[in-house]
Amino acid sequence: MRNFSIHALAFGVLAVCATQVWSQNTSGPKTREQVRIELMDAIRTGNLPANDESGRMLNEVNPFAYPSKSVEPCKTREQVRAELAEARRTGNLPANDESGCMLNEVNPSAYPPKPAVACKTREQVRAELEDARRTGNLPSSDESGCMLRDMYPDLYPKN
Repeated sequence: MRNFSIHALAFGVLAVCATQVWSQNTSGPKTREQVRIELMDAIRTGNLPANDESGRMLNEVNPFAYPSKSVEPCKTREQVRAELAEARRTGNLPANDESGCMLNEVNPSAYPPKPAVACKTREQVRAELEDARRTGNLPSSDESGCMLRDMYPDLYPKN
């Protein structure tokens, strides 16, 4: 009877997941052996839907019945302390109020200024403006929200 229930469970999982398996595979259809291996791995790890309405997986419902998931390496204590010291130095910590602002935003004179992001040069901006004028990629002067190329298509080149 137990063997029958495992086969029934396997068939049910395959029936539910068949469309997902086919839609995710871009290299062609999976072989029967690949699907069987994936199913056995899912049964072993508990990555199957629980038989209830919670929407959880079996390994979430009963975590002690399945092998634990591998834990990714964490930061060392020294790395965390260095990050905290840098955040204190630059003011990248939340202020102690309900504003949701950072300390360097509440009191910018107490912290070093943020590095300036490289902007476009004056020549690059002028070139972009000239290109926009040439192609009509500028908003019209009225309240329509249309671009000049849309309002006057005969005046501008086709893309």
